[in-house]
Amino acid sequence: MVPIVMHQLYSRQLLIMRLLLAASSGAIGALGQAPYDQPMAMVLSLVLGFTLWRYDPLHSALTGWFFGAGYFALTLFWIVEPFQVDVARHGWMAPFALLFLSFGLALFWALAFGSARRLGVGAFGLVLTWTTAEMMRAYVFTGFPWASPAQVSVNGLASEMLSVWGPHGTTFALLLLACLLSCPAKTKAKRVHWLGQGALLIAAGAALYLPVMRSAAELSPHWVRLIQPNAAQHLKWRPEMADVFFQRQLEMTSAAPMLDASAPDLIVWPETAIPWRLDTAQPALAEIVHASDGVPVALGALRAQGKRLRNTMAVLGPSGEITAQYDKHHLVPFGEYIPFANMVEKIGLRGLAQTMGGFDSGPGPSVLDLGIVGKVLPLICYEAVFAHGVNAVPERADLILQVTNDAWFGQYAGPQQHLAQARMRAIEQGLPLIRAANTGISAVIDPFGRILSELPLNEIGFLDAQIPSPLPPSVYSRTGDYPVILTLVLTFSAAFLRQIRHRFRRND
Repeated sequence: MVPIVMHQLYSRQLLIMRLLLAASSGAIGALGQAPYDQPMAMVLSLVLGFTLWRYDPLHSALTGWFFGAGYFALTLFWIVEPFQVDVARHGWMAPFALLFLSFGLALFWALAFGSARRLGVGAFGLVLTWTTAEMMRAYVFTGFPWASPAQVSVNGLASEMLSVWGPHGTTFALLLLACLLSCPAKTKAKRVHWLGQGALLIAAGAALYLPVMRSAAELSPHWVRLIQPNAAQHLKWRPEMADVFFQRQLEMTSAAPMLDASAPDLIVWPETAIPWRLDTAQPALAEIVHASDGVPVALGALRAQGKRLRNTMAVLGPSGEITAQYDKHHLVPFGEYIPFANMVEKIGLRGLAQTMGGFDSGPGPSVLDLGIVGKVLPLICYEAVFAHGVNAVPERADLILQVTNDAWFGQYAGPQQHLAQARMRAIEQGLPLIRAANTGISAVIDPFGRILSELPLNEIGFLDAQIPSPLPPSVYSRTGDYPVILTLVLTFSAAFLRQIRHRFRRND
């Protein structure tokens, strides 16, 4: 009896150690993301993930779950920041939010690890299931593809894959690389095997660290001014601060052009730049137009839609009229709306939904014609996270315009990761991207994802910059995720056929 008990205790201790090792291995991958920007850390992490999967067949799903939890916990640690805005009311929720988000997102990776074992085609099966899990993470329950493995490619030559295969194809390539690097050497060809893996590792390092070797982006004759008021989130909506931040933006709007800059053709204020509802803000809008001296101003504001609110980007004409308007359609769960709100309201918790959300979504992606500046694809904050959402616009734009309030994301990792994703959207579409952020990072990004000019985090200021010209439509902008989906369907089908043939041969 005693030996059996000791064996069970030893097995449990060994499993706990393996799970801690899995979580630690996943956490290494977080160093590949901004602000650390060490993409080979992601490669190493993925290699460790494949190795753990190979040598622990009994607990594949559990290993994948803890591996993912370690990765998401360190990468998304900034998620505690929104709960620090009002610490007295919401601070206690912060650790639970991080815990549930990390282990919740890691369920997709658990599914990938477990399904790959059942697929029975070796480590390549994990490449397929892991890529599929990342695609599911971008779509299921409105999606949350933040911190995809592909995001680590944004600073290097590998980022060019985004314009062809998009984020999921780039993730597939990274997973295939890790799979090959994790393959154990055969007894008779160890040196050749290791040389091949060494060459692959060097090539991967070059692709991830060397910058894009393209000539300087062609610039249009048009100029933009980005306004960054740096309104701290805990002060932003206080009545006594409303006029302070508003006047700050007016002063920057009316300021003379920066050195060597021309007068702007468009001025951009960030998301929810004014504290008044758009439908009741006529006096404020008149002041904005007066400060801009007739130059069109794009700004973020809230507006009433029936009994609910919409998060809106409005463009003001020279007379103060709204010449173009876009309503955010991809809302933030638990921030701008409550999932399954109808069910919540039926059990008498309607007030909770109103407190934590209550926003109405817009009709969907659209393109705004801003005249001399061209056609603009508008994005409000979180919408820049979704490659397929950006790809769903009905017509091609000349540039992408994002207004955002990254004060919610803290002062370190969150805003930098959000900027990296905006750069990915520019590369995928072959379009320049203009980004006005309340607390930063405001930036002008060329169609290759390179930052041409920027305003750092937590600084007050404005930026005058020339707008880059667009590239011809990219492959990804024309095909979206369909090539990756087709590749996965064909390879999964081939894997199932292989299994069926193997079973028939065994029966014979």
